Amino acid sequence: MSAAWDVLYTNVHLATMVGNYGELRDGAVAVKDGRIAWLGKAGDATAAGADAAAVHDCGGSWLTPGLIDCHTHIVHAGNRSDEFEARLNGTTYEDIAKAGGGIMSTVRATRAATDEELLKQSLPRIASLLAEGVTTLEIKSGYGLSLEAEAKMLRVARRVGEVMPVSVAATFLGAHALPPEFAGRADDYVAEVCAMLPALAAQGLVDAVDAFCERIGFSHAQTERVFQAAAALGLPVKLHAEQLSDQHGAGLVARYRGLSADHLEHLGADGIAAMQAGGTVAVLLPGAYYFLRDTTPPPVAALRAAGVPMAVATDNNPGTSPMTSILLAMNMACTLWRLTPLEALAGCTVHAARALGRQDDIGTLEVGKRADFALWDIARPADLSYSFGYNPCRGVVNAGVLRQPRVAA
Repeated sequence: MSAAWDVLYTNVHLATMVGNYGELRDGAVAVKDGRIAWLGKAGDATAAGADAAAVHDCGGSWLTPGLIDCHTHIVHAGNRSDEFEARLNGTTYEDIAKAGGGIMSTVRATRAATDEELLKQSLPRIASLLAEGVTTLEIKSGYGLSLEAEAKMLRVARRVGEVMPVSVAATFLGAHALPPEFAGRADDYVAEVCAMLPALAAQGLVDAVDAFCERIGFSHAQTERVFQAAAALGLPVKLHAEQLSDQHGAGLVARYRGLSADHLEHLGADGIAAMQAGGTVAVLLPGAYYFLRDTTPPPVAALRAAGVPMAVATDNNPGTSPMTSILLAMNMACTLWRLTPLEALAGCTVHAARALGRQDDIGTLEVGKRADFALWDIARPADLSYSFGYNPCRGVVNAGVLRQPRVAA
């Protein structure tokens, strides 16, 4: 007779993230067919009426939902450390852009790379996140800016989920920047982006659609055209909004019941009200704020007061946030913007899941959800955002399967 459970993780403290931390000390979690079948006090596992084919003693560690990095541009070719050095030596961003640098240098490198080269360059960055307990990763396109190159980026994003132990959400960000072949013709390029979308969606490459609504990006009206094209295909939307100025993008994405508005340093009261009404998550990206030496923080207190969920992500990208540490993002959100450790952890679990539209499947420890966990050598959950430069992750479970096994025998 086969065991009722595939595996039981025991001798572990649970932070279920259901109702604050949802702490359950001296707990256990049972997995069946890659999903949580039972959780409770370790001493009650036998009384629950089931046995397990395998038992892992977790040595008194803490177990949280697998962390979710819900905003990255992590699939790209090349880097821009030369520009970083040049800026610190006095060269302006405008000078760099005029010389062909900036985002277009990444576009050229990404367009030139083969699928395999793009995957090979991206995997080390992704491995750093997975080593810190990330089990779900959003990957945006946006460095191709042509149908062929955008499709390549999205194909590689899908490949990441096949070759690495991580669940990938692929986001089409064709409206990221204006490619050189469309210089001075932004409306024509937006039409091209809208035309790309059905072909990419038909290939199963798109989970959501994003855009950059900003003075140096795309206008409110141009962004809405992209959202209309997404809505026609039944695809959810999200938006880079209010990073450099208030273009009322948050209100626009909320009107389309968007998953998230991201960055938000210049978010106003009307945008907050719209997000609250639309159920749109605020995705906070402290890495870009730090790297750009910004001085205008997002309105965290006002978002908190309005009850707008706040997610936290790395925004990994080569130009403004070359960060590959979700734990550092959590610490930065606390130290720079005064999130609490609970808010930071919720921002990388329950609220990050909502920002991807996957709250019914991941983000908390609940029966029926995907068995994605992270195991930590910590004294309390707040330790995850307290220290930096140290990784306390002792194991990661993807759909019930343990990797990085350092649990006690």
